Amino acid sequence: MTKSIPSRPADRTQLQQIIAGLTEGVVMIAPDQTITWANDTALALHGVKDVRDLGGTVSEYRRHFELRYINNEAIPPEDYPMDRLLAGETFSELVVQVSRRGEAKHQVHQIRTLVVTDVNREPDVFVLIVNDETERFNAEERFERAFGANPAPAVIARLSDMRYVKVNHGFLEMTGFRRDGIIGRSLHEIDVLQGAEKRDLAVKRLHAGETIPQMEGCLILPDGREKVVLLGGQPIEIGDEACMLFTFADLHLRHQAQTALRHSEERFAKAFHMAPGPMAILTLDGLRILDVNSAFTTATGWRREEVVGRGEAELEVWGQGEVREQLGRQLKQTRHLRSVEIQLRTKGGDVGDYLMSADIVEINQEPCVLSVMLDMTERKQTETALLAAVEAVMQDTSWLGQKIVEKLAAITSTGRSPGKVPEVAALPERAREVLALVAQGLSDDDIASTLGISRNTVRNHVSVIYAKLGIRKRGAVIVWARERGLGATAKSRTSKRKAKRPSGR
Repeated sequence: MTKSIPSRPADRTQLQQIIAGLTEGVVMIAPDQTITWANDTALALHGVKDVRDLGGTVSEYRRHFELRYINNEAIPPEDYPMDRLLAGETFSELVVQVSRRGEAKHQVHQIRTLVVTDVNREPDVFVLIVNDETERFNAEERFERAFGANPAPAVIARLSDMRYVKVNHGFLEMTGFRRDGIIGRSLHEIDVLQGAEKRDLAVKRLHAGETIPQMEGCLILPDGREKVVLLGGQPIEIGDEACMLFTFADLHLRHQAQTALRHSEERFAKAFHMAPGPMAILTLDGLRILDVNSAFTTATGWRREEVVGRGEAELEVWGQGEVREQLGRQLKQTRHLRSVEIQLRTKGGDVGDYLMSADIVEINQEPCVLSVMLDMTERKQTETALLAAVEAVMQDTSWLGQKIVEKLAAITSTGRSPGKVPEVAALPERAREVLALVAQGLSDDDIASTLGISRNTVRNHVSVIYAKLGIRKRGAVIVWARERGLGATAKSRTSKRKAKRPSGR
């Protein structure tokens, strides 16, 4: 039980009337300005342990304690709650900051008053009833600091009159508005929901004081430009008033990126469909066809809707069997293919020779294969016809001039050194000599005479050469050898052998 300073006999009935049902801090003041009694809560709210520490009188109380309004403005002595109460003013809610003189720490008190009268209805006891609002106002102060420092753009509108009461730096920086151009203005003047994609829903939730889900919107800036944003609303209370906190995310850069991406995709689509060579886009996993261009449908006879969604293996776009499977494995390992020979099958079952290059690309966040094909059918046919013609000519070269043979064989010469050709290096020495003379255009009899071996031995060496090179026609061997520069070497070695041959033979 707290101590009291008696100034007149206490009336038990009056004390019961004051204290009944109260859990707040209670301070009792006599008409002569004496602070007569205070409960433990009131003492704790002032940071003291005894009623005497409050000062004994109202004047002493002012010397012991400094009071400020909530905006941190000092309260004049005549406006202290005790002085106003003794002057006959009563109030139900007065919020002040209370601190002991010389101390920075303060408490926030919400004060209401009560006047207890005697039987003659004269003031007998003046009562201050004090609530501790420190934590609430500290939380609001923390919110103010966090709201102002938050880089995410935000504004707060009061729901009672739909006027903006707070705006942070992030919103001002994003939009270019001035603070005094926002605070006090209404949503009708600056409508942050004007360009919302679900405006009707947002307005309905706003008037109901309910959460506004995130949605894309468009803010009108002071200079008339538009800014694409992601907005949302959350109901909150500011100073016991219902408000709506609007938050925003700037989507302008994302919108620009999406526009650029869309334009890029449009350009790719045009280039894809206008390309003169067959092209196909397939999934990396399973090689399922996603799209083909016009050149592909022309080359194969398939309509686009007939191939999209089907697997590459079903249509045999890359050939058959182990060849196709090997290409799939190579693509997954190296992530690309370059100028690989394939046989593209048409809808009618015909096969065309193509060179294919492919790369891994990402489409809709899925790894895909972009393949480009070059028709080699006519070139293959031309090469085959040329080989057949050369073979026919080489059936009997006895009448054909040596220079003509050399010119024919050197048409597609690559200029590579014979010593660097792995197929030649793998042959036995005698077989290499036979190959050099075949490349020169000599017949088997001439080769046998030149090397001093039998005609059957020459034929055996030619068979070894055929097996090693994978070639079954003499004309093809001559072209193959001349492409690799074996003709000149043959002439040189033949000349040396003839120079060493005995004159009598």
